[in-house]
Amino acid sequence: MILAIRTDKPEAELALWDGETQIGQHTWHAHRQLAETLTMEIEELLAKHQYELSDITGVAVYQGPGSFTGLRIGISVANALASGLNVATYPLDEQTWGKPITVPSQQIVLPEYGNEPHITAPRK
Repeated sequence: MILAIRTDKPEAELALWDGETQIGQHTWHAHRQLAETLTMEIEELLAKHQYELSDITGVAVYQGPGSFTGLRIGISVANALASGLNVATYPLDEQTWGKPITVPSQQIVLPEYGNEPHITAPRK
């Protein structure tokens, strides 16, 4: 079963895939609480469909373009989870999100922000 993660916008999305069949999906308004809620939402989606983390055979993640912080959080969690479970990661984009996972796996997924990040200087 492959866990898919999308965190490029305020409404975060998770999906569970078994081959070509989507067996679960969850969307929530994460916005500024994404870092606090993402792992909890993953655990709840797995439990709702009677799965455990050990049932995950791969982690797919939307790599962009999108929100700098959202992508950074989602991709970091996906890469860490895949590394911890010793499973493959799969990069997704607008054309492949929401479809069966057929893209080649990678060791890690890197973000594609679409633009340079807008990082402001600290206030004095």
